[in-house]
Amino acid sequence: MTHSPAGNDLTRRTVLKLGIGVAVGAGAFAAGAPAAIAGGPNDPTAPTIATKVKNLSGLAETGPFGAPWTDLGIPVRCPDGTMLFVCGDTFDGSGVGDGDWYAPVGLRSSSADPNNLRIDGVVGGDHARSLVDEPHTWVGDKRTTAIPSDAFVVNGVMYMHLMRGVIYDTHHTDFWRSTDNGETWEYLCQWPADLYGGQFQQKTYAVADDGYCYVLSTVFNRDVESGMLLHRVRQDSLGNPDAYEPWGFTDSGWQWNAPAPTTVFGTRKWGEICFRAMDGKYVLTWLNMDPLSIRAMVFPLPTSDLTRTLEQTMILPCAPGQEAGNLVLSPYGGFVVPGSTFGDFHIVVSQWYVPDPTIYRIMQYRIAMLS
Repeated sequence: MTHSPAGNDLTRRTVLKLGIGVAVGAGAFAAGAPAAIAGGPNDPTAPTIATKVKNLSGLAETGPFGAPWTDLGIPVRCPDGTMLFVCGDTFDGSGVGDGDWYAPVGLRSSSADPNNLRIDGVVGGDHARSLVDEPHTWVGDKRTTAIPSDAFVVNGVMYMHLMRGVIYDTHHTDFWRSTDNGETWEYLCQWPADLYGGQFQQKTYAVADDGYCYVLSTVFNRDVESGMLLHRVRQDSLGNPDAYEPWGFTDSGWQWNAPAPTTVFGTRKWGEICFRAMDGKYVLTWLNMDPLSIRAMVFPLPTSDLTRTLEQTMILPCAPGQEAGNLVLSPYGGFVVPGSTFGDFHIVVSQWYVPDPTIYRIMQYRIAMLS
């Protein structure tokens, strides 16, 4: 969830109930926001085609597991063959802000087939619980939370990256691993929030076949202009902050282990980001803030020039009652579903429509014509 206009009375009531100020989670947009129109300099001449597959969460889908209202749902295929959806702020009451508040949460699908996903279990047994300790501590008139930015598997071990503190005012980020398919998590390390001017807060990992993970990162605050930084880290050193090598521009040109990283994508206001190695290439999906849309780009190498790479708009926002195709009311997220191919590409899209406390969920979309 995230902030909405201060003039919205329902928003103010929800915020007061949650006690976390004007920002109450990992993503939402103003009611009735006009649909953004694709048309950036690197946009394709024709849009991709998006089709909603299903709601993955909601009162009917995940209510029986104590998680009717949740978001993000970063999908990761577990070593045992199931699919885990790592979610953000989750509530078990009558709507957003009601009942117990958990973060992060793990929802399970016993099938990891992108064409047959259905939440039929949760980490915690019969009722969802926080994957790690997060007491939602008061900081002034706001409360802390734990927002996941990525979850992935390397050599049979699951990893999860969290952004900790009052939302959009990150105190630090931390890194965890699980060797039992996400049931329990072991703390590995943390990074200060101000590292690289805050541009190492929101991280996403592409697991390559060369022994490295490639890491893209931005500031975790949609209202702040941020560069996008690139690091690499050996897969056997993921929990060692000193092992992350920055990609940067020096007098000798671009190189690894530069004195400091250089933004690989100019500066923008970023929402969620997802970086994956797939079909011998790399794909980046992200919530673009201006114009508002969920986008993707495909490129051959982690070090490819992203400023010259085609940006493809997958999801656009719309007003209530106009949802169809790739038009989605209050969308955010856009995480790649494991098992996707460029011919059968699936993403998890979040939705939070503030005026209705029961429209806060994760959904599955199939994307065609991704180049």
